[in-house]
Amino acid sequence: MPEVPLISIVDDDPSVRVATHTLVRSFGYIVHAYASAESFLLSPHVNDTACVIADIQMPGMSGVELQDFLIAQGRCPPIIFITAFPEEHVRMHAMKAGAVCFLSKPFDGKVLGKWIDVALRARGG
Repeated sequence: MPEVPLISIVDDDPSVRVATHTLVRSFGYIVHAYASAESFLLSPHVNDTACVIADIQMPGMSGVELQDFLIAQGRCPPIIFITAFPEEHVRMHAMKAGAVCFLSKPFDGKVLGKWIDVALRARGG
């Protein structure tokens, strides 16, 4: 039986974090949620995360800085960015660096589910 993918959610907004966690878990994935990029990086799940769903604007390390850090470490899983502040230059940077997609909040749950599938297929899972 194939292993169920682990999806990590990184968002400083508690209501978005809980709602996204509940939604992604309803798709049948294992889900861990973090209030900051730093707490995700300190977790024991960085290396076994199959896909990251990350907010762009967070206190401390931003979502794009998290992506850059993971790439520099040579261990960047597919990343789906979500943001309430869609800025074109940030989107371009994230997509150029390999982001799967860049969704504006609020986003449709079915759309997020589709992009998780795309991310996992791109990863080979």
